Amino acid sequence: MNLSFEDLNNKVCVITGGAGVIGSSIAHGLATIGVKVVVMDLFKNKAEALAAEISEKTKGQALGIEGNVLNEDSLLKAKQEINRQFGPIDILINGAGGNAPTATTDIEMMEKSDLGLDKKTFYGLDLDGFRKVFDLNFLGTLLPSMVLTKDMLESGKGVVLNISSMNAFRPLTKIPAYSAAKASINNFTEWLAVHLAKTGIRVNAVAPGFFLTQQNRFLLVNESTENLTTRGEKIISNTPMGRFGTPDDLLGTVAYLLSDVSAFVTGIVIPVDGGFNAYSGV
Repeated sequence: MNLSFEDLNNKVCVITGGAGVIGSSIAHGLATIGVKVVVMDLFKNKAEALAAEISEKTKGQALGIEGNVLNEDSLLKAKQEINRQFGPIDILINGAGGNAPTATTDIEMMEKSDLGLDKKTFYGLDLDGFRKVFDLNFLGTLLPSMVLTKDMLESGKGVVLNISSMNAFRPLTKIPAYSAAKASINNFTEWLAVHLAKTGIRVNAVAPGFFLTQQNRFLLVNESTENLTTRGEKIISNTPMGRFGTPDDLLGTVAYLLSDVSAFVTGIVIPVDGGFNAYSGV
């Protein structure tokens, strides 16, 4: 066996949420090894700008396209355009997701003295906000998997890579919607891997540890001082490597799971977390 990623050359890879922090890093990295990258994002201008930047910096082929991961018609329209410009889809990375303040509690753990502070606790969560976060992360993975893997069924080969989270292993305080959705993604990854195993499509996931992104920055960094919040300090103290991850830290694991190097690997979730999941805290 040739232990390289040469088999990924000229493969067509769609990345949902591709203009986000993690998606854009993965897109850049895959383009450097010859992958035809499709940056799919809800915001067309961001997707097109990133694709142009990737093409310029890597000399690779990149396409920016609009796509709403919660709208089947939008995804079908996007698939048609991808097929027209790049051909059949070989790889799908489900990267769309994120958290929101409307689905976040102010208080980590309730005490009796917190009675009457409903707006700061579980009892004051906005149901619409909870639903939006859950749907974006879970249904926003399920629906693209339904629509954008049809080419793989026809070719008899393909890869789906879901973006999970540390929340899937151990739910974090304050963010119940995000934690529940990511736990669902782990379960769905295993389920779909079994369901599609005989079709030639592999399904796996990566679970990033703590990366500073637009979605979680408000929880981890004080806006006025730029110092870590108490929550941010807790995370660093419980990460054996002593730092937040950077999006580039994911690239090796992503390339491994997409490549034929891992041809007998399906239905797994790999933490990329600086040791957070392995650490007991003592």
